[in-house]
Amino acid sequence: MSNVLIIGGGFAGVWSAAAAVRLRESAGVSERDLSVTLVSAGDDMVIRPRLYQAEPEKMRVSLDRVLGPLGVRRVAATVTGVDTGRREVTAVGRDGRPTAIGYDRLVLATGSQLVRPELPGAEHLHNVDTMPAAAALDAHLHRLPTRPDAPGRFTAAVVGAGFTGLEIATELVDRLRVIARPHGAEDQVRVVLVERADAVGPELGAGPRPDITKALDALGVEPRVGVSVTEVRADGVRLTDGTDLAADTVVWTAGMLASPLTADIPAGRDRLGRLDVDEYLRVAGVPGVYAAGDTAAARAEEGHFVTQSCQHAGQLGKLAGHNVAAELLGVDLEAFDPIPYVTCLDLGSAGAVFSTGWERTVESTGETAKARKRMINEVVIYPPVDDPEETLRRADFRISHRDLLEPQAS
Repeated sequence: MSNVLIIGGGFAGVWSAAAAVRLRESAGVSERDLSVTLVSAGDDMVIRPRLYQAEPEKMRVSLDRVLGPLGVRRVAATVTGVDTGRREVTAVGRDGRPTAIGYDRLVLATGSQLVRPELPGAEHLHNVDTMPAAAALDAHLHRLPTRPDAPGRFTAAVVGAGFTGLEIATELVDRLRVIARPHGAEDQVRVVLVERADAVGPELGAGPRPDITKALDALGVEPRVGVSVTEVRADGVRLTDGTDLAADTVVWTAGMLASPLTADIPAGRDRLGRLDVDEYLRVAGVPGVYAAGDTAAARAEEGHFVTQSCQHAGQLGKLAGHNVAAELLGVDLEAFDPIPYVTCLDLGSAGAVFSTGWERTVESTGETAKARKRMINEVVIYPPVDDPEETLRRADFRISHRDLLEPQAS
């Protein structure tokens, strides 16, 4: 009997498990001869790209309803360490008891996490990196009307004008207006976007920037570029240019790093902490270990590396799951052949921007792009539940989000 062990219940982990089962079944091998186990602290797959929206607690899917029908064994525990020499993972269960789980092949798919700044008053910062954090922000926003009617009560400062910062800043405009309107305070809503670079969306490049700027203007979002935050208070922030900004809500979105568990793997890592992998997603120099999703520094087309995104996490997860099973079954491994890169940036009620390629050539904007974003957010990125046949069909690493989207959009 061989055991595939997958750590992580996000996009990469779930699709790794499904892809391993897919190959096992196509090879006619029994679950007894090749088991697939997934370890995750939570019971749900959190749809992280959607956590900038209202009611984040609804944005999750039961892992058991996705993976249970496939025969994947799920262990509800928090992984505390990986011993690649012994091929063993240590974890703590919900009852507080330690446990050890052996593996023949391991997929590390534990994602990434927000870099938390060491700033005076950092305890006042909100974020949308996890379900608890997004739910805490949502609860905080709904408590704003009970606060004293002071400058900044309905002002939000969003720190970081990258992908996440732009999505949460543009979404907050309407979220705050809905909350403030019954109290006659809609005209007090203000969203300020703070970015240390000299332009918003620095990593998105010049292509989408005119459309982003147009959307920010339409919504009244105030960009403050070339500055950062030096201090946070319960009622505001101080910027590096000495400006004091009254804001009862401060959301931090700047910087992501791969899961700390990557440090347990004796291999090279990039500046984001992602593990060096070969074209098959095997961790360089560490037999039996694969990385997928935000933990993998996989090379993409034209010399680029993959992004920390659900688009790449899903494809990497499927390929890693296929290859760990293939290695154990004596089947040829498949090399990573990235599906063409696309970006769909949500801009709240101002629409969206859909772009293609690493140069991010704008393909559609406004309501056309927004309809595409809705389809991605509400349909495409969700795995099937209680439908093993469809889950296994979609576990093919050759299928991308865009493949699932285009038939719907046509």
